[in-house]
Amino acid sequence: MANLIRSSKSGSDWTTNELIAYNITVTTWSPQQFHWYPKPSLVGLDPTLIDSAVDAENVPDHTFRYLTHLDLATNTGQKSLIADFFRETLRLLGYEERGLVLSTRYTISMTICGDNRRTAQTDVCLLDRQSMILLVLKEGDSTQPEPQVIAGAIAAYQHNNEKRQTRGLAALDAMTIPCITMVGTRPIFYVVPVTQALSVAVVTGQYPKYPTEVLKCVTFLGHNRRSSEGMETSEYRRLAF
Repeated sequence: MANLIRSSKSGSDWTTNELIAYNITVTTWSPQQFHWYPKPSLVGLDPTLIDSAVDAENVPDHTFRYLTHLDLATNTGQKSLIADFFRETLRLLGYEERGLVLSTRYTISMTICGDNRRTAQTDVCLLDRQSMILLVLKEGDSTQPEPQVIAGAIAAYQHNNEKRQTRGLAALDAMTIPCITMVGTRPIFYVVPVTQALSVAVVTGQYPKYPTEVLKCVTFLGHNRRSSEGMETSEYRRLAF
């Protein structure tokens, strides 16, 4: 694979060819395997947010507002509305803590094959006050959102180290970037370990000596359920939360 042609591509143009060219593999884990920390608790989350039908009206205002975002994301197919819905979901689950902000359509600079004019486009990302990127989310409107969100994680590593160096901090040898792709209203979760060696390989357009294994978690209700079911279904919403 070392003799594959590598070219200067923005993250939105990455395909599985780039994953092969940079020695990146993706391993799928079950939800039970994926959480090496204790399983997240839904304690404290308003049950109406989980159990209510999308067209429910006799619910608290915050639930009605969230279900409206969900209904629009489900039925219009507009990319911006899907991104808005997932931003609201992350906000609802407490990701936007003090000093953190969820931003939509955030563009990350990316250097690849010696070209520092390339970018990785996110649909939602989590930033801290120093503009460090903590999470990358990519809407799956393209045929290959997976390589594109992995490119976003590599760009986030480059971006974060540049921010650290401007503040007089040492660059980190590795960062683990959590990522999400969205297929409709169905999230797919990733853990992307980005190392300095991988970033240097991308910057210089070379084949890394060591492989990078990305972990992936696909959530589904069961083999007897429609694969298109998303968070408009309360059972799936509970699983995704």
